[in-house]
Amino acid sequence: MTVELAVVTPVVIVVALVVLNLMGFVEACAAFDQVALDAVVAQGVAPSGEQSEGRAAAEVRSAIEELLGREGRCEVEVRAEAVGMGATSSGLVMSPLLTRYVCTLTYRPWPRLLRMPGVTYEAPLALRHECELVVDRFRPGVVM
Repeated sequence: MTVELAVVTPVVIVVALVVLNLMGFVEACAAFDQVALDAVVAQGVAPSGEQSEGRAAAEVRSAIEELLGREGRCEVEVRAEAVGMGATSSGLVMSPLLTRYVCTLTYRPWPRLLRMPGVTYEAPLALRHECELVVDRFRPGVVM
């Protein structure tokens, strides 16, 4: 019975860590989806100061990090890119001011580094979650 316990215990610990990290990732993704959309609508639609995509992306990123509050386990990246709706028959772009915000959450599993006598384990992967929203930066309240 002691040998069976010695064989099964490491497997149970690994399965418990996988389940714990999976639950943490799902919870972080749910919070990130809400926070990212709120930050894009609040900061990205009408950024303060200079009206550029880089400045707006930086403001959205800082707002997401502040609201998310998971500095040690999650990293946030925000990318803003101009979106053209295409040309009409007269050659005019219907809405040249649309901006697509792509927000990416990178989740690092716990424990990242585990050291025991004779064994060193480092988590080889990071889980990524992405959401995007298209807004018109110069017309508040217009979300595509």
